[in-house]
Formats: sequence, structure tokens, C-alpha cells
Amino acid sequence: GVFQEVLRSHVFLCPFIMKGCKTPCAIGSPLVLSQLSVGEASLSGADEFALVCFFLLSIQVWSLEQPEWHCKIDEGSAGLVASCWSPDGRHILNTTEFHLRITVWSLCTKSVSYIKYPKACLQGITFTRDGRYMAIFVCSDWQLLRHFDTDTQDLTGIEWAPNGCVLAVWDSCLEYKILLYSLDGRLLSAYSAYEWSLGIKSVAWSPSSQFLAVGSYDGKVRILNHVTWKMITEFGHPATINNPKIVVYKEAEKSPQLGLGCLSFPPPGAGAGPLPSSESKYEIASVPVSLQTLKPVTDRANPKIGIGMLAFSPDSYFLATRNDNIPNAVWVWDIQKLRLFAVLEQLSPVRTFQWDPQQPRLAICTGGSRLYLWSPAGCMSVQVPGEGDFAVLSLCWHLSGDSMALLSKDHVCLCFLETEASVSTACRQLGGHT
Repeated sequence: GVFQEVLRSHVFLCPFIMKGCKTPCAIGSPLVLSQLSVGEASLSGADEFALVCFFLLSIQVWSLEQPEWHCKIDEGSAGLVASCWSPDGRHILNTTEFHLRITVWSLCTKSVSYIKYPKACLQGITFTRDGRYMAIFVCSDWQLLRHFDTDTQDLTGIEWAPNGCVLAVWDSCLEYKILLYSLDGRLLSAYSAYEWSLGIKSVAWSPSSQFLAVGSYDGKVRILNHVTWKMITEFGHPATINNPKIVVYKEAEKSPQLGLGCLSFPPPGAGAGPLPSSESKYEIASVPVSLQTLKPVTDRANPKIGIGMLAFSPDSYFLATRNDNIPNAVWVWDIQKLRLFAVLEQLSPVRTFQWDPQQPRLAICTGGSRLYLWSPAGCMSVQVPGEGDFAVLSLCWHLSGDSMALLSKDHVCLCFLETEASVSTACRQLGGHT
């Protein structure tokens, strides 16, 4: 792996890298504005336009290919609380204060469309992967395709299946209920695992649209199939691993050794920087293994229990999960055999993880100065170079899978990875568990 020189960037400019921008130098362009006045920034799907959102005021759009072109959109007295791109990169969707409406602005025709009274929830806008529909409007002319009531007490989230044929709708955490609707609004199925307890916390479709993973506050993931919409299995997350067939990787600190095991990659042309105070590596633990648990505070809102994060690999072969009351562990499940494949226990709580878009390779960060990578061949810990500690708070893969952006509070570092063949060779040479 090779790391680019660390660049300074405000947090709101992260989407420039997250969208796979071809010109990372945009971070240092005149688009760097006051963090106090800017709410967020994003790049259009075609990487042609950059949008900067001034919450409560207006948005401005610049063309990355024609720097002299820009426009300003003002919502007036209606205010502005959120803004996003349509998948075609030619329309901007603004949500006004109190969620009175969504205004759809066309950059091509300068036309305006309105969607009245959208639901105010965390995940209230979702597009099909081909960009044809937004639940449930036709994106070509923004006309309402179907309007129907959902059998929920308080709808919290919606998510299209990757094939665009099924819409998943789930209730608030106070009631365990997930509903599957067709494009024309027919209820295909409803699923509820239990009653009278906190319910659904996270939902993820497999890229193949064959499986729907539902993470719950009871610490289990339930897998529904796309034929009958019934549960085919459930994955528990016990604090003790007893099965000897499960590989448990434990991160361990180790004093650095000159000339051996150094996984820091200085940028080309850079001088030798200071050595890290310690290096990290994975060790394979012998079962039984007791994972570090966190006692949740149950008398407060949003307790740290249950499955707070889950994601399928791009080939739908693996599912990665995090149980919030075992915060240092990442669980990797084999979807073909419906069993636990591996567990990675970090020294610090896992902040986020994300799959390589092209292969089953998982990147993990814990808020420290290291990047962690797992694949079926093994896993490794990589020190992010630079003066001082670069705290990796989040990360995002490029769509090609050959690079990623590592984001700290106010800096970004680009990491360029080697090919799959060379990574596999390195894993074999290092015993598969470096």
C-alpha cells in the first residue's frame, strides 16, 4: 500500500473523496469555505458538479469541468435543512424546514418540481440503483407513481432492494416490524421477530437482492430470503467464542523492530518520518475466547446494545456486523454456509467498516492511527504515516477498489492499495494473520 501526503480538509468536504472524485486536489480549491456557515458538501454522481449547502440559507453549485460556471439556489422563507443529488447528477433535492416539502431543481431545464410533506425520518429518501425511481416517484419527470399508507406506527426508514423491485420499510425501535412492498404499493410480506421490546436497529440488502439482513436490539441478525420473505437463519453475537472452527483474530500491541514488520508506507519523495511508538498486529486466539463487553446504560435513550452496523460484501458471500455492546469486535459471517466465519477483536471500539466494492475485502477503523484490512486470506494492521498520530475517524473506498480515503477530524489521507494477487501473496508470506 502507498499513502499520499496528508491534506488538510474540513469535514464537510469529505464527500469529494467519498464519491470517487477524479481530482482530489479539489480539497484545496476555492470551495474551502468557513466551517461555521457550511452545512455539507457533495459531488454529483457524474463527478461533474460540486454542491455546497448553507443550511437555513441557500446552496451553491460549481462545475468542476467548467470552473467559470456556477449557480445559486435560494429556498427563501421556507428555509433549508437538507440537500442531496439525484442519481443522474442533474437534479438537486432540497428539503425545507419542518419538512413541508422537497423542492426538485433541474440544472438542465431550470424547471422546479415539488414533493409535499415528506416524512421527517433519518432515512426518508431512497433511490433505486438504476436511478429511475425515488420511493415512489418517477425521476424522469418527478411525478408521483404511487401513494400508499404503510402499516407502521412511526416509519423510521426505507430502502430499495438493489434490483429495484422491492421496497423495505421498517418501524421505529419501539416496535419490531419490517414490511416489504412492490413497486405498485402491494404489501408482499411483513415480518416481526418479537414484541414488547426494542426492535429493529439496522437493515441491509445483499447486492444480489436475495437476502435482507435485519439487525435488532436483542443482539441478533435475522436473514430473510427473497422468495418467501421468511427468516432462513439468525446470527447471535455471544460474548464467548467456543467453536474451534472459528478464527478469532485479536489485535495486539508490539514494540517496533527496525527492519522487520514495518507496515508504514511514507509517500513518494518524503523523508523518513518518526517511527511510531508501537506497532500493532493480529494474533490468532485459542478458544474459548471471551470478548470485551460493554454494560449498557438502559435508562437512557439510544442504549449501546444491539446490531448497530452491518454490511454485505459485494459478492454477497460475506456479512460483517458489529454488536454495539461488544464494541471492539467485528463479526464476519459466511452467507453461503450460514455460519460464523471469523471474529476480529480490536484494542479500541470499532467506529466503522466498509467493504471493497470489487472484492471481499473489509476495511476497518477504530479512531486510531491504524487501518485494518480483512479478507478470506487473513488480515493486517497498517500504520498511517505522518507526523503525529493521524486519527482515522471514517473511511471510504473508491469505486475501483484500488484506493480509499482515510478521514480524520480535519485531514484526509489517500491510501493506494496493491493488486489482489500481490495482497494474497503478502498474506501467505506473513502467515495469513499479520
